[in-house]
Amino acid sequence: MIDYVTISDLGVIEHAELPLDAGLNVVTGETGAGKTMVVTALGLLLGARAEASAIRSGAPQATVDAGITVPSTHRCVSLAQDAGAWLETPEPLKAPENPEAPEAPEILETSDGAAAQKTPAASAATPAGQVEILLGRTLSSKGRSRANVSGRSVPIALLGEIGSSLVTVHGQSDQLRLRSSAAQRRALDRHAGAEFAQALSTYREQFSGYQRKVAELEEITTNERERRREAEQLQQSLEQIDAVEPLPGEDQELKTESLKLENVESLREAARSAQLSLSGPDAAEVLDDAPHAVALVESAATALAAVQEQDQELGQIAEQISSVSSLLNDAASELGIYAANLDESGPERLAEVHQRRADLERLIRLYGPDIDAVLAWAEDARARLHSLQSDADRIEELSAEIGELGAHLWAQAEELRRRRLQAGEQLGAAVGEELAALAMPQARMVIDVAETKELGPDGADTVAMLLAPHPGADPLPLGKGASGGELSRVMLALEVVLAEGSETETFIFDEVDAGVGGKAAVQIGRRLAMLAQHRQVIVVTHLPQVAAYAQNHIRVFKSSVQDSSVSGGFTASDVTPLNEEQRVSELARMLAGQEDSESARAHARELISAAAAL
Repeated sequence: MIDYVTISDLGVIEHAELPLDAGLNVVTGETGAGKTMVVTALGLLLGARAEASAIRSGAPQATVDAGITVPSTHRCVSLAQDAGAWLETPEPLKAPENPEAPEAPEILETSDGAAAQKTPAASAATPAGQVEILLGRTLSSKGRSRANVSGRSVPIALLGEIGSSLVTVHGQSDQLRLRSSAAQRRALDRHAGAEFAQALSTYREQFSGYQRKVAELEEITTNERERRREAEQLQQSLEQIDAVEPLPGEDQELKTESLKLENVESLREAARSAQLSLSGPDAAEVLDDAPHAVALVESAATALAAVQEQDQELGQIAEQISSVSSLLNDAASELGIYAANLDESGPERLAEVHQRRADLERLIRLYGPDIDAVLAWAEDARARLHSLQSDADRIEELSAEIGELGAHLWAQAEELRRRRLQAGEQLGAAVGEELAALAMPQARMVIDVAETKELGPDGADTVAMLLAPHPGADPLPLGKGASGGELSRVMLALEVVLAEGSETETFIFDEVDAGVGGKAAVQIGRRLAMLAQHRQVIVVTHLPQVAAYAQNHIRVFKSSVQDSSVSGGFTASDVTPLNEEQRVSELARMLAGQEDSESARAHARELISAAAAL
């Protein structure tokens, strides 16, 4: 529920604080005093469009702030926390030690950063398991608008999402929503109860899967020619790759081998020269006394052999020389083998390598930067080709699944329609009883549930609320067969009936009693009071019969403000909660235009007394 609203420089309201109660809150005042600004302020907190013209003349900005108490499990709490708002559960307030002492006003920070006093009536203790959310909206004369939730700046849309989950606003213009078939279906579904809501949720989930399958089938059949062309191209590419039969890393291996074969003479010459330096010429060749590495090392080993046992250090050096001799002999032998193998590799192998590299390069130019990338592309292409070639099977499979799921959904839709018809009869009867109490005893509400030819996300129904305002009249859609006053009572009757199953905590009615008077006005007040037994209700009204039922009566009145900068000053509005005696005066004014008239005051007291008997 809304605990309080603070308004600054909005329309004719310079500064006002509205303490609100949990039950029926009534806002009254003379025409032009600014009652509608109260609803405008609340609308801004619900994300309504902001107009710079709404700012009080001469003021740089207008601000609206509100404190709202909600259950800690309410959806808006998670929305606020996700936006970064810091929410705390306020501690229950203790009773003052001196009951006669006035309670000190609490200082709040408004959306414009200014300090404001929170009235004692708005400082009621927050029950356990509930949190307080602070909503704020600032309008700048330059056209900019800002929103915040519990001190955190948020987008206007998020403020609206949070507000709309808490508050429902009804005005003469809001009655247009009743003309929407979708809104009427939602209202009926709400009345149908929790079991229906679960059945509808199950249907929607399965319908979503049904839509995905239909979309997939449509995509396959619509793009069949393109998919067939893609399959042919993939098949040709894979045949080209398979004909070459590349191996992983083969391009790099052939590059290395090609470099070796192209330089075989220089490699063989280098190997022979190195072998000769290590081991010298073969014994069969002409004797050559040129020293070579193996002979020199063996000579050094021979020189140390006779004395290495005489000194340990020298013995270690002799072992190292012996190891070097073995390594040199091994290296010389490997050089000989290497040179011999080079002799076996001829130009034929080089031609084969060049041809193979050319085949691989063609694939690399088409499918990847190297042969490994070509093989990866081929693997993906095979999977895609398999998918494309299985279209016929998939079409058959999808068609069967869609037919089976569609039949199941139609059965579910028929069950939803049956339940809607049943709920429609109950809702029509309940609204009819309310309308009878609202001075429309002959009015009939008919809930028409008609079957559609196609499945939709909410079943296969259209819902229309029809009204026959008097006997002999054919039921017509709302807005066509009802006057403004009748439509106001229809809306109120619907809200009273639907309130028990609604998640909305607060209802705001802006002069929905327009065009109504007399006995019907009394019944409207009575029904609003009944609705307020379950929800917080805020009503802007001009009817004393409605205002008499208020648990919290707030008056908006004009006052002249003297300002030296403005010739003759300017007119502003103020807002004040009324005590019992002030309520009598206000109702007397609303009844006869004379709050001092004893007869009017007596009538006012009579209205209040009758309302209290509810």
